[in-house]
Amino acid sequence: MKNAHGGFSRRDWLAGCSLAAGAFAAPRAQAAPQAPAAGAAAPALPVSVAKVASYDEDLVAQFQKMFDQIGGISSQVAGKTVAIKVNLTGSNRFEGYTPGDTHWVHPEVVGAVTAVLGKLGAKRIRILESAGGRRADAKLEDKLLSGGWDVAALKNAAPVVEFEDTDGPQGKPYSTLKVKTKPYIFPAFNLNRSYEDCDFFVSLGKMKGHEEMGVTMSIKNMFGVTPTALYGGRERIFHYGQTQAPSGAPAELDPQSNRYEGWRLPRILVDIHGARPVDLAICDGIVSTVGGEGPWVLGAKPIKPGLLVVGRNCVNTDAVAMATMGYNPRAGRHEAPYRLYKGPDNHPKDQLTPADETFQYADNMMLLAEAVGIGSADLAKIDVRGVPIKDAVCDYEAFWKNQLPKPKV
Repeated sequence: MKNAHGGFSRRDWLAGCSLAAGAFAAPRAQAAPQAPAAGAAAPALPVSVAKVASYDEDLVAQFQKMFDQIGGISSQVAGKTVAIKVNLTGSNRFEGYTPGDTHWVHPEVVGAVTAVLGKLGAKRIRILESAGGRRADAKLEDKLLSGGWDVAALKNAAPVVEFEDTDGPQGKPYSTLKVKTKPYIFPAFNLNRSYEDCDFFVSLGKMKGHEEMGVTMSIKNMFGVTPTALYGGRERIFHYGQTQAPSGAPAELDPQSNRYEGWRLPRILVDIHGARPVDLAICDGIVSTVGGEGPWVLGAKPIKPGLLVVGRNCVNTDAVAMATMGYNPRAGRHEAPYRLYKGPDNHPKDQLTPADETFQYADNMMLLAEAVGIGSADLAKIDVRGVPIKDAVCDYEAFWKNQLPKPKV
């Protein structure tokens, strides 16, 4: 049934999941006027989906299998420097869970990926994250230890494993990485040199909800490459456009453009990918968070999807991951998860009332990335390997709203 906006309803989308055994054509939601149409030239590469019940399973064997399913990566990593951007957002925790369970990527996942890359002959593996908000001389390892990680075990997972807090230049000049796709907001970014000085780059994100962006996976994970030592807390420059980038950093193209974060930030995320392309996208959805990106978001709660999603293209990978979360990867801003409710106490008033809509929203970052040729978000074009989407779906929205069917006693 069509909804009032002319798109397919979420019920139609979920029903479509039962009609195919693998990759399938999702009902296409009618996007907002600003959202792009499908990009015919955007690449579509294989994506692997696996059902994994817990972090105690043999994740090394699992990732070896998944990397093989997407065509293998040994020729790209053997003898090379591999950088892994992990997601360590926030420091709070849900009662009974570690941060790695719900809103950070899990140390067992990072360790397994590191071990497999080592087995494939990577010369050097660098774990990267902008872990800001701490003393100036702190190391990334300190952040990991605060979350209960066994840093020594991770360092021994491959022959050479290094850690770097990329929140600042760390004694070296910033690298200015130009956006190689058509830029939306920024033509370039100043980043820690580790994001340039690598041969193969991995975005290892969490499959979870997000208060301002609807969802966060491998694409949204890349926001953390921007150093707060240069760009401050990021919100004033990137989210809201309240102030311009500091002297010496590339300036935005049009300071008069829309300042609403739901319009602005998805486009900046695409620009970041245009500047620092992803060679391998990994989404950790074994345990995660719904209703927000962490326990600091009102209404957020843990969820156990039991999933891993891996692909060579970040847009293809996030589109499949989003489908396994029960969402339409081509959803418009009026649909879940992009129609939002943001906490009024932790957002500027002008961010609660967008000028171009009667409701809070985020534009679909995957469609924006597709429009500039980064990758296709069309499930009909993506070869899904491993577990078919229909057998992997964990309905995040229904779980969040306590609408999942009750198990029979």
